[in-house]
Amino acid sequence: MVLIDWNDSFSVKVAEIDQQHKTLVDLLNELYDAMKIGKGRDVVGKIVENLLDYATTHFSLEERYFVRFDYPDQQSHVAEHADFIRKAQDFKTDLERGNRTLSVEVLRFLSDWLKRHILGADMEYSQFFYEHGLR
Repeated sequence: MVLIDWNDSFSVKVAEIDQQHKTLVDLLNELYDAMKIGKGRDVVGKIVENLLDYATTHFSLEERYFVRFDYPDQQSHVAEHADFIRKAQDFKTDLERGNRTLSVEVLRFLSDWLKRHILGADMEYSQFFYEHGLR
């Protein structure tokens, strides 16, 4: 059983971005599945590393499109990306210091990010990108 099931309500109608968002949903569900069987501590480090990799790849893609199409809300959107990276870096630092009890906090952060950022800020650019030919 998954915590969040990808569905069309998450789609920004840009295939490459949707695929990357699905990766984030998969990370969240992987952590959730591990936590259900008492293995959250075993995978949280890998999840955090994958979050940092995801942020590098995904945010740079979105931000290239923001610049290319002169997206009007790019400044606040990029600031949200920076907040995500800072939080993921904080998780990594905590793990490096030996804190292995972050599973719930990481899960909550990812779940909130999906609801607030993808279903909020990302949906705001969906039509804008569509009008500029992205599919």
